Amino acid sequence: MTLPKPDELNSILATDCGSTTTKAILIERRGGEYRLIVRGEAPTTVEAPFEDVTRGVLNAIMEVEELAGRKLLDGERILTPQKGNEGVDLYISTSSAGGGLQMMVSGVVKSMTGESAQRAALGAGAIVMDVIASNDGRLPHEKIKRIRQLRPDMILLSGGIDGGTTSHVAEMAELLAAADPKARLGAGYELPVIYAGNKDARSIVEERLASKTALVVTDNLRPVLERENLTPARDKIHDLFMEHVMAHAPGYKKLMTWSPVPIMPTPGAVGLIMETIARDEKINVLGVDIGGATTDVFSVFQGVFNRTVSANLGMSYSVSNVLAEAGLPNILRWVPFEISEPDLRNRIKNKMIRPTTIPQTLDELVIEQAIAREALRLAFDQHKMLAVGLKGVQQERTISDTFEQTGSGASLVRLDHLDLLVGSGGVLSHAPRRAQSALMMLDAFLPEHVTELAVDSIFMMPQLGVLSTVHPEAAKHVFEKDCLIRLGSSVAPVGPCKEGTVALRAALEYADGRKEEVSVPFGQLKLIPVPDGQTVNAVLRPDRGLDVGAGKGKERSVTLRGGIVGVILDARGRQPFVLPADRTQRIAKLAEWNEALDIYPVAVRS
Repeated sequence: MTLPKPDELNSILATDCGSTTTKAILIERRGGEYRLIVRGEAPTTVEAPFEDVTRGVLNAIMEVEELAGRKLLDGERILTPQKGNEGVDLYISTSSAGGGLQMMVSGVVKSMTGESAQRAALGAGAIVMDVIASNDGRLPHEKIKRIRQLRPDMILLSGGIDGGTTSHVAEMAELLAAADPKARLGAGYELPVIYAGNKDARSIVEERLASKTALVVTDNLRPVLERENLTPARDKIHDLFMEHVMAHAPGYKKLMTWSPVPIMPTPGAVGLIMETIARDEKINVLGVDIGGATTDVFSVFQGVFNRTVSANLGMSYSVSNVLAEAGLPNILRWVPFEISEPDLRNRIKNKMIRPTTIPQTLDELVIEQAIAREALRLAFDQHKMLAVGLKGVQQERTISDTFEQTGSGASLVRLDHLDLLVGSGGVLSHAPRRAQSALMMLDAFLPEHVTELAVDSIFMMPQLGVLSTVHPEAAKHVFEKDCLIRLGSSVAPVGPCKEGTVALRAALEYADGRKEEVSVPFGQLKLIPVPDGQTVNAVLRPDRGLDVGAGKGKERSVTLRGGIVGVILDARGRQPFVLPADRTQRIAKLAEWNEALDIYPVAVRS
């Protein structure tokens, strides 16, 4: 099957096979740009009784056919290329069905090559089940037992700089050989193992693992301490995902023959569109996808892409983990009415045992959005810990010093440098009011200075990610025009200030020439309505102890982009952001903020 040239693409059909739902979108060239035409969805059919992922794909495409009023299928075949009003020029797909890509990684030093291996796997769209390292504190038999128990889809083995010692890499290879792990999707094939470590140890690794696993050797992840080289390992992970994992999932062999473009893991595709947008617009981007079981966080800062998966933080299946990790007091602090701890605990447990339910009352919605703030905050904390500069750099040390190293590199995630914050997932994309999504993201991430806020309208970032590999321009058109819903911009002064003091003054000049002066006392929010597609020129004058990006007390001239919500002046404080300790005062403060942004339709009970 040949891939059409970009200028030959007038229509594109793209699907994303999720764990529960398969989504299909139809994109067409209209005039000089590409636009989303319709979207369809159907239940994913990778499990019994169907055990054939293509059934769900065909059902989702049939819905697109019906909505678009044009023929796309001939029986169980997608019509390509387009002829007249029938068929499409290209079909592409992503997938996380069947649990996605589950990997185990290993390195010699946990905080160095182990972490580089983790970044490579996460960036390729995997869930990292465990990191095995020489210095992780576990005895050899404990590591062997763990490898046998987990049954990953593939293992990434790294360790050592090129030309360095080989003994520790040999030790890790021997552990894997002794464990003789079996793959998750059955014993009918050998487990893929990628070796991306010290090139001098390749023969040792081949000697120990080539006969027991499907071993693939690629370039070292960390050829020298000062540099990471993650791309070759990520590319191999994608290739093996297709050749081994997907080939053994029900119906995927058939699906793979329908597209000239390799099927990508859903999170890897989302990461690609984030990287594309950050590179093309030369901005720093932070994105989050909060689901029922996991929360993925993506970031591109200074051109460096990072992704983390919080596999235990979600809004339904793993909502009890959010309660366990955050603690009841942290969830309760976002609820603007009196509620007892047993009542809140029961509501959370009910959500876990009935994961597909949605809030039926305003109280339930408020509680769900309180839980979402904590899930997002915890996932972001985990992301900042992994998205760090390289460790072990610019330091002379012996190998024993290296093994003792526990210090962390500085996080690459700088909220004061963040340009765009994108939210995705049901609780953010489908919030009844867009202002609710904006406030959840402000509360969870606490962006600083000036930041644009947006949500993914219908979670089409995966399909656009894989499209960006074929036609970056088309992916960008649809991302900008149909995928992103611009909520507006936030302005958040950083630093300490006294309650009631005017924290921020802003001189605003609107597109129609109208001028306005606004001031915001410390501890308050103020909404400036600026419609989507419009901007407002602002001169920001912070209090002398506060900084809006030009230094403490210094004014800054910026152009603020509007959106469905507008421009939010957030003078509630950063570094630190503090909620009142007294329950009555805190509830009053939350009610005040909710009213300022018109978050809920009626006053939440007090």
